[in-house]
Amino acid sequence: MNKVAPSLAGRRALLAALALMAGGAVWFGGRAVAAEAAVVLPAPSTDPAPPPGNANEVAVVAGGCFWGVQGVFQHVKGVSGAVSGYAGGAENTARYEDVGSGRTGHAEAVRISYDPRQISYARILQIFFSVAHDPTQLNRQGPDTGTQYRSTIFAQNLEQARIAQAYIAELTQAKTFGSKPIVTTIELQKRFFTAESYHQDYLTRNPRNPYIVQHDLPKIAELQRLFADRYRATPVLVGTGA
Repeated sequence: MNKVAPSLAGRRALLAALALMAGGAVWFGGRAVAAEAAVVLPAPSTDPAPPPGNANEVAVVAGGCFWGVQGVFQHVKGVSGAVSGYAGGAENTARYEDVGSGRTGHAEAVRISYDPRQISYARILQIFFSVAHDPTQLNRQGPDTGTQYRSTIFAQNLEQARIAQAYIAELTQAKTFGSKPIVTTIELQKRFFTAESYHQDYLTRNPRNPYIVQHDLPKIAELQRLFADRYRATPVLVGTGA
């Protein structure tokens, strides 16, 4: 067992606990409201028909701490798997202790496997921008700062890059986030590396962790509220092999 892992993973819990003590969260009915509020976004106009065949497809996105982003997509119908990991840097630095330095080029990312006949890539991006993170925060999300927490779409091919660019342009033109610019970058065909096992299914395994309570559980609630037709109550977990 990596003896360094618990202390590193516990840093977020400490930050969240301090925020709670300082009044950084607002409580309603025993639930903390995250600093990154959900936004109702229009569906992408660029939403191609699913390709023929039965093969799953892959999307890779980064939007701050991967615990919450993974948790959100594990509750989305049509998603067969969501894995926390690192993308944007080299294989030899794809380790939590290295990525945390902010000097590796990696971002904490999530690889999403999905059935395009049930949910399209464009709809995945709609959920990503609506509830999974705040795309107007540059190199940070909530209490987490650094390039490893940047908002990025790791397009797996030119078609994904085209859809992502078109959607960002639509949201920008509509001034969906008011005067705040969308800072999400698009990085094409960067390798994804799976994160350490203790990061997988973290939200489900640690629902009382102060960080999870403050920043991530509200995202699941907003997913259910805003995308009721896309929400699945039972998450698809890495640990179950689903």
